Amino acid sequence: MNPSQPQSGERITIQPAEFLPNGPAAAAILAAGIGSALLGILAVAADASKPVAKLLTFYLPTGPLSGVTSVAILLWLVTWFILARRWRTRTVAIGKINATAILLLALGILLTFPPFADLLQGK
Repeated sequence: MNPSQPQSGERITIQPAEFLPNGPAAAAILAAGIGSALLGILAVAADASKPVAKLLTFYLPTGPLSGVTSVAILLWLVTWFILARRWRTRTVAIGKINATAILLLALGILLTFPPFADLLQGK
């Protein structure tokens, strides 16, 4: 018989796991939502304004999309870094964070949907 195996009638006790704060995970979730919304906002701005489109044209063959995606990714990473540093030892309301991130993700998707973006611009 293996001594680590429980014997018949013996109770098994499970030790509680060490508590881990959910702040870093919440930071990643919220930053993803913010990044998605920024992508949509920048896409509409570049489509609506020639000066913004010119400013966001990092690579000429791609046009403003190169800057839209690059800036959105950069801001997503900066947001994630800042939130993760601020929340590294905290436990936050993950339900509210998830709901906010889902709303921001939906906004980002909606703003990159051409019929909706055209409606916003009055086209």
